[in-house]
Amino acid sequence: MPCPCPYADHVTHDDRPLAVFDLDGTLADTAHRQRFLEREPRDWDAFFAAAPYDPPLPRGVALARESAGECEVVYLTGRPERCRADTEAWLAAQGLPEGPIWMRRDRDRRPARRTKLEVLRHLAQGREVRVLVDDDELVCDDAERAGFTVVRARWARTSAALKDAQEREGRT
Repeated sequence: MPCPCPYADHVTHDDRPLAVFDLDGTLADTAHRQRFLEREPRDWDAFFAAAPYDPPLPRGVALARESAGECEVVYLTGRPERCRADTEAWLAAQGLPEGPIWMRRDRDRRPARRTKLEVLRHLAQGREVRVLVDDDELVCDDAERAGFTVVRARWARTSAALKDAQEREGRT
């Protein structure tokens, strides 16, 4: 049966629990590209085009590597599907564990807290979701209310413009 959510269905043959990691602000330091969102109109093309140059966030990267010992690592990002090749290359360049990447459809502008919770619930239908690691407080709040264990990634700087964009514009 096709996935009921607006993401591509990912099937693996791994039966370990899932450790679900956000990218921007959790594994990838977006500080250098947040300037593209602090102007009007926001320059989303430039924001995403700069993503391959994100420095890794050491605490998030270490946690993902550590989690891979007991869990299958899954990446859940609000980045649009058109960024898949850059995202895959960035993850590999950082030496992060291989795993499915759940990305937003290119024109999906729903808030991250809605789209990510939808994917988490889908994943939990077939596997134990051991933990979600994310920097978006609203995503974390909703995931906790839904019964998921959450680690709040508070190790990166984020601008008010990025937080606003995550919630109101559904872009990351």
